[in-house]
Amino acid sequence: MKTALLTSAAAIALIAGSTAAFAQSRDTIQIAGSSTVLPFASIVAEEFGAVFPEFNTPVVGSGGTGGGLAQFCEGTGDNTIDIANASRHIRDGEREICTAAGVTDIREIQFGFDGIVFASAASGPDFALTPVQVYKAIAAQVVVDGELVDNPYTNWSEVDASLPDQPIALAVPGSNHGTREVFQERVVGAGCEEAGLPEGLSEDAVEAACTTYRQDVVTEISGDYTETLARLNSDANTVGVFGLSFYEQNTDTLKVATVNGVVPSKQSVATGEYPVSRPLFFYVKGQHIGVIPGIEDYVAFFLSEAISGEGGTLEAAGLIPQPADKTAEVLAAFEAGPTQ
Repeated sequence: MKTALLTSAAAIALIAGSTAAFAQSRDTIQIAGSSTVLPFASIVAEEFGAVFPEFNTPVVGSGGTGGGLAQFCEGTGDNTIDIANASRHIRDGEREICTAAGVTDIREIQFGFDGIVFASAASGPDFALTPVQVYKAIAAQVVVDGELVDNPYTNWSEVDASLPDQPIALAVPGSNHGTREVFQERVVGAGCEEAGLPEGLSEDAVEAACTTYRQDVVTEISGDYTETLARLNSDANTVGVFGLSFYEQNTDTLKVATVNGVVPSKQSVATGEYPVSRPLFFYVKGQHIGVIPGIEDYVAFFLSEAISGEGGTLEAAGLIPQPADKTAEVLAAFEAGPTQ
């Protein structure tokens, strides 16, 4: 009996020790995800480390929205990340994966806006694009004389006489990026709908016609925007898809296209006049709050007026701030904890 009690006590001590080990084995916030959010989160992490010396500077990685959320949903514990940066909402399927892995307290933080732009070499011709033109340039099949055929266009001017007489070449984010989803929905999908497809196509055929890109002129970029920029630098004919904030950091080498006649800018995105924009997020693993030091402080610091508000540090870096009352609502929801 005494042996059994000692064995039980040892087991309890071991379990308690394991819990304590998780609490103490990592003392640095780990973040991964969106390449659009990456520069903003990196700035906040450095500022946070300077303002709060009692905490280590958070480690911020990339990997794209999908990649970051995949890491986030691997489970809980010190070998999983605490925060996933995202340039879109988490999907229902991703939530289900999280739940299955025990990640049940997911707290969404929306902190501002960004636009998605088309940019090309500063020395090249000007582009004034519409969604239907982009769709006709990069779709694997397009409608010609009422029939859906393999895309015959080689130059932009063949798509529309108003566009430059330049070979079609487009570098777009890979499917691991949230930017890709917004690009597909707001540009290619909208262009496909406007162009119109032959009647009688099945639902699957319509989806394929609107979502399948050419392999001869489209390069899918799985890395961050620096990889897209490198592609443009190596081929002056390439038009790249970027976040507005990244473009604004590289105006010495890039020029931006209008979309539907609107020049992308902080003002045109904030007012909704520019048609290709989206909110930006990061997702916090609530079960790590109080275990990994500094998470609550990091969130409050990120959402502070001095950092992400009007005239704040991130606006100077290209973020389009959201209204202060929206930020207050987001912070209150975070502090209130999970509702599900």
